[in-house]
Amino acid sequence: MFRRPPYRLAIALAIVASVTLGAQAPVNVRLATLAPDNSPWTGALRSMGTAWEKATERRVRLTVYAGTIPSESSAIARMAVDGLQAATLMVAGLSEIDEGFNIFGVPFFFESDAELLHVQQKVTPLIQERLRAKKYHLINWGNAGWVQLFSKKPIRTIADVKEAKLYTTEGNPKMVQWYTANGFHAVPLAAGEIPRQLTLPSGAINAAPIPPVYAVALQIFKDAPHMLDIRLAPLVGATVMTEAAWSKISPDDRTKMLAAASAMEQQINSQAPALDAKSIAAMKAAGLQIETLDPKAIAEFRAAAENLGATQRGAMIPADVYDLAIRERDAFRKAKPAK
Repeated sequence: MFRRPPYRLAIALAIVASVTLGAQAPVNVRLATLAPDNSPWTGALRSMGTAWEKATERRVRLTVYAGTIPSESSAIARMAVDGLQAATLMVAGLSEIDEGFNIFGVPFFFESDAELLHVQQKVTPLIQERLRAKKYHLINWGNAGWVQLFSKKPIRTIADVKEAKLYTTEGNPKMVQWYTANGFHAVPLAAGEIPRQLTLPSGAINAAPIPPVYAVALQIFKDAPHMLDIRLAPLVGATVMTEAAWSKISPDDRTKMLAAASAMEQQINSQAPALDAKSIAAMKAAGLQIETLDPKAIAEFRAAAENLGATQRGAMIPADVYDLAIRERDAFRKAKPAK
């Protein structure tokens, strides 16, 4: 009569153990980004995290650390040791993981948001494949508007650009070497150094390619009051997650997470053009001078940029990524209806 209770207890414990082992333990995803804490992008990331928690019944939780990392390189280093499980990075940081992302930083490669979106969609499977080989997963894309060139004095030609001391993101020596080899004077700096160096009469830089929304936030237009009226490149970003974290999440929950991430991507893409326009209008009202080019000058910029972009193929951008992007971009332009 003393054997039955232990027998029943053993069965109960076995059932509990089997349920526990079969359930997914909560996955806490720590994500870092250089975006400021009060920016639209950080807000969108936190909203995505809320959607993840709800859709997965709190099996996946997201904590966003905004503006707390010293650099994107440091975020990548922390992901390597599981200090972070994800990061939202710009092209400079993404290219440290895979140089295929550099295609989105080639000056004058894209002409419109629609063209960018088309190429991005076509290139995504190849980028995903390359990331998986490096134990990362692409969660979604981001868009922070178009990079414009702000300068202390007017810039209207390629020769003017080559004479300028241009800001470029630190941590990418290959990009600096590329600039130098093509006759440009690029100065790698932390983004936080841009305002201070432009304030100095003989600062390290006198021109900075930067999206209008950041030019407003950093107030750099006060010391670099000229903006070239031609968009250099989209400021593309992406959220990536480590394989170690991704593998802990069930396939069903991954599907739900990617759906929420796609909704965030569409939200950011729809907001970016208005943010650009609003930022430029605010700076013009405060004294920004817009340097408008005639069609001939624009054509010269694009021709020079096309030649310069081709020098990155195989050296800074994998040939398969570059060739696919060129093919899809040209196909998009060819299919556009005549005006």
